[in-house]
Amino acid sequence: MSIIVVGLSHRSAPVELRERFAFAEARVPDALRELRAAGLTTEGVVLSTCNRVEIYAATPLAPETAFAAIRQFLIAHHAYEGALGDELYALAEPHSLRHLFKVAAGLDSMVIGETEIFGQLKKAYDLAFTNQHTGALLNKAFQRAFNVAKHIRTETNIQRGSVSVMSAAVELAEKIFSSLAEHEVLVIGAGETSEKTARALQSRGVQNISVTNRSPERAATLAAALGGRAVPFERWPDEFARIDIAISSTAAPQPILDRARLEPLMKRRQHRPLLLIDIAVPRDIDPAVSELDNVYLYNVDDLQGIAAEYLKLRQEEVARCEKIIAEKVAALLEANKYLTADGRGEGQRRREG
Repeated sequence: MSIIVVGLSHRSAPVELRERFAFAEARVPDALRELRAAGLTTEGVVLSTCNRVEIYAATPLAPETAFAAIRQFLIAHHAYEGALGDELYALAEPHSLRHLFKVAAGLDSMVIGETEIFGQLKKAYDLAFTNQHTGALLNKAFQRAFNVAKHIRTETNIQRGSVSVMSAAVELAEKIFSSLAEHEVLVIGAGETSEKTARALQSRGVQNISVTNRSPERAATLAAALGGRAVPFERWPDEFARIDIAISSTAAPQPILDRARLEPLMKRRQHRPLLLIDIAVPRDIDPAVSELDNVYLYNVDDLQGIAAEYLKLRQEEVARCEKIIAEKVAALLEANKYLTADGRGEGQRRREG
């Protein structure tokens, strides 16, 4: 029995491919159930974010056999008919564990050292754990990964500077508009990513923020917390006559804004530039809107350039983090040799306790 990971990320695949393989949270337990029922895994965790879709699995199969089977599962589950090459990667021990630890610590993120992924990984693990799709191997691996991530945050300076996709988005906004204080912002989607983006904007001087969400209660709650205003979801297009920046991060399966819808809205703006930052996967905004005059559209992959600037400042810290991870992975592999005969590990005792 060993731990493997199969997936694709911003390092291997563009957003238009990643969004094809994204998992809605509600579908994850059934997907893990299918994997286990097919005998491909005994334990599993699905991590699906704007930058990656990965399946972490404990499997009784030989790694190459499991790789091929899980790859085919992903293709079939998402009814994908295109060609796939190196975009989909597969890792066996010890590389799979090293990868997990790096992901938890933000070392494999678009913005090196960001902390958003830690919460996303923990949420993915908790979902699998709650639905009883994890066991001794993954419980121990994920708990160690979380501990390593916390250790790296406290013992290194990997988080210096801008450390999240949201703050990178704000950096981009400042490149378009020299001062954000005088510009109005519409945040579409009232989830955690939207809230962090809005707060990052406020920290850079934004004073006028409007929030819209399919749930009016959530929009009102976030707007109140930000000192802004809530906008009914069916009326958010009306805001385009007055705003300068729109940041969209919803869970919609299809684009909520396309060229046909935006073109008439732009006529009301009297040629004022509009910055659109789409940090949703699947994407909220159809790429064709960028063909319109005075429209500047950026998605999560476009943030890579900003992230690269910060990476230069952190290379020395990355080396320190890599050394810590190598030591912790070796210790975990050694500990896994001594799992109790009944398969009970840290996570199992956590469930029983």
